[in-house]
Amino acid sequence: MESVLIIFFSYLCGSIPFGLILTKIFINQDIRNIGSGNIGATNVLRTGNKYLAIATLLLDLIKGFVPVIITDYFFSEYVQISALMVFLGHVFPIWLKFNGGKGVATFLGILFALSIPMSVLFIFTWLIVSLIFKYSSLSSMFSSLTVLIVTLFKDGIIKTINPNLLQTNDIRFLLFVFFILIVFTHRKNISNLKNNTEKKIKI
Repeated sequence: MESVLIIFFSYLCGSIPFGLILTKIFINQDIRNIGSGNIGATNVLRTGNKYLAIATLLLDLIKGFVPVIITDYFFSEYVQISALMVFLGHVFPIWLKFNGGKGVATFLGILFALSIPMSVLFIFTWLIVSLIFKYSSLSSMFSSLTVLIVTLFKDGIIKTINPNLLQTNDIRFLLFVFFILIVFTHRKNISNLKNNTEKKIKI
């Protein structure tokens, strides 16, 4: 029963389309009819309203963080299920016919709940890659891959130092699943990058 409640709670939290809600309320536009049609912060930025984009980013991050940190506190054995369902809720929200965002901000919120060092690494990598290449999609995919790779090596180093040490929060497989899902949600961006038609970040 607890697992069912956590699944529904996490999914529903993740499925709140903040980008759509904010643009509807404050500029009376449907974000799905603007730019790429995505409900995330990057597309909200294309409305020209930086404040709405920042608000969308923060709210999408918070909705990833809150349910996971609550689950971790009360039912830590279900924390990875909660994390996955929050992400799936954002990417496949029932309210929008399962056509949601790409999940990057929500993934970052989940990372903050699971591992602050990994979330800092994600932000640092995203900023560096975006400053060099100016593509949000490339930065997001590369950052999620970096977090996965560093986690794999980190665990390997720990086991080399002390093979008997048990990792209580092994999130390697979860991070692998997230990376695959983030690549999946960016499949159109990958095609655009190949065709040199991907839009660059404009601040």
